[in-house]
Amino acid sequence: MTVTYVIDGGKIGDLEDFWDAVGKALGADGYFGRNLDAFADCLGGGYGTPEDGDYVIEWRDHEASRRALGYPETVHQLERRFARVHPTNRAQVAAELAAARAGQGPTVFDWLVDVIEERHPGGLRLA
Repeated sequence: MTVTYVIDGGKIGDLEDFWDAVGKALGADGYFGRNLDAFADCLGGGYGTPEDGDYVIEWRDHEASRRALGYPETVHQLERRFARVHPTNRAQVAAELAAARAGQGPTVFDWLVDVIEERHPGGLRLA
């Protein structure tokens, strides 16, 4: 039987809100980690999601999330990343930050959708 995990996009104002929502919906005891790698691990099964992969993530009011996780939030997240990035990756993060400031490139919303699509192809329902 397919399990459906619901994310209420209307309650997401930034990436921290998304981590809270996903922790409640998918995480073991409300927690799974608060970064893209931990999110990807969670989607792989065994830690919050079924081992057999028989689940769907239904992201309701995803357009509200798309707006909240757009370029301003992307700039904020990339600024945080730039402050702690390894020197060998500074140029790459700086380029991503410049693009986001110009309203170009993927947004935080896109990052999250990409992780879901890569780890659980066909398992995302945008509603």
